[in-house]
Amino acid sequence: MEERGTVIPNEDRKTLILTGASRGIGHATVKRFSSAGWRVITCSRHPFPENCPWEAGPEDHIQVDLADSANTMEAIAEMRDRLKAQGSRLNALVNNAGISPKGEGGARLSTLDTPIPDWQAVFQVNFFAPVMLARGLIEELKAAQGAVVNVTSIAGSRVHPFAGAAYSTSKAALAGLTREMAADFAPQGIRVNAISPGEIDTAILSPGTDKLVEEEIPMRRLGTPEEVAKAIYFLCTEQSSYVNGAELHINGGQHV
Repeated sequence: MEERGTVIPNEDRKTLILTGASRGIGHATVKRFSSAGWRVITCSRHPFPENCPWEAGPEDHIQVDLADSANTMEAIAEMRDRLKAQGSRLNALVNNAGISPKGEGGARLSTLDTPIPDWQAVFQVNFFAPVMLARGLIEELKAAQGAVVNVTSIAGSRVHPFAGAAYSTSKAALAGLTREMAADFAPQGIRVNAISPGEIDTAILSPGTDKLVEEEIPMRRLGTPEEVAKAIYFLCTEQSSYVNGAELHINGGQHV
């Protein structure tokens, strides 16, 4: 006789929608939630990769350009359609996608030399897309009593030597948005929090990071994407059931 209870029926699985899933923190987050049996619907500008490193298929990937508000709205409609398999419930939305334009040779762009179109693109992806997604999926989040996690940055609270002005101010705005959303969404049974990573060991580290780690981080090491993914998972599960409107710093003490 076949053993029962070893496979979670598709309609009963918890579901996460994650933007910016292709590398670094996003990739680690996919693995963390997948290992717990969640269905993870990934979103990125790129099509579903043929060499996908996790167990998923094209039906769990949505190609969307978050810099395009019209395309973002189209993607939200597609997300809602795909969530019907879960009874139109969404347990978690993680707004991880972010862009940070650089100057020649990877130079930091300040307020004086960031082109206005770059400011607009950064804010569309880093700030407007998260609120568009949360508002567009509010009924599905409400049905699951779900959670939203916005990924801000330590650069949102200080002038950072590598992160540009547009990126930093968009992340500061996202932190403020998280507080506003927490107040507005909580009566619907939806918690909204943020994580604020510091220097995390990903492919986008800038030259000079080693010196920053030695001088500014009490733990004297970089964080790992897996450590950030664990914090995201915490904020999306019952372990954090009374946490709302928080911004969790994940930076080895760099902010102190």
